[in-house]
Amino acid sequence: MKPQKEPITYEQFSAMDIRIGTILAAEKVPKTQKLMKLTIDTGIDKRTVVSGIAEFFEPEKIVGKQVNILVNLEPRKIKGIESQGMILMAEDENGSLKMIIPEENVKREVR
Repeated sequence: MKPQKEPITYEQFSAMDIRIGTILAAEKVPKTQKLMKLTIDTGIDKRTVVSGIAEFFEPEKIVGKQVNILVNLEPRKIKGIESQGMILMAEDENGSLKMIIPEENVKREVR
C-alpha cells in the first residue's frame, strides 16, 4: 500500500462536490491504451470525463453504471478532449481498479 498523503482540512474536503452520475456512453480514446472517454449524466448536466480505466473495463459493460464523480474539478484537456470531472475509483492489492458505486441505483428528483 502507498503511504497516506498529507492531511487536508475540513474546508478543503467540503470544497469538493462529489455526486452520483450515470455513465451514458463510453469509448476508448484512439491511440491510447489506458484512456476512456465517458459521457456522464451528473444530475445537473451531461459532461465528458476522460479516465485512465480502459485497461480494466470494457466500454459496453459500464454504460448504465452509476459512479461517484467529482464535478467541480477544474476542466483539463487530455489528448485533445476536455475532461470535466473525475470519477472516483479504488485500487485493489493487485493494482486493478474497482468502481466505487452505490449499493442501489440512486434516483434523482427535481425539486
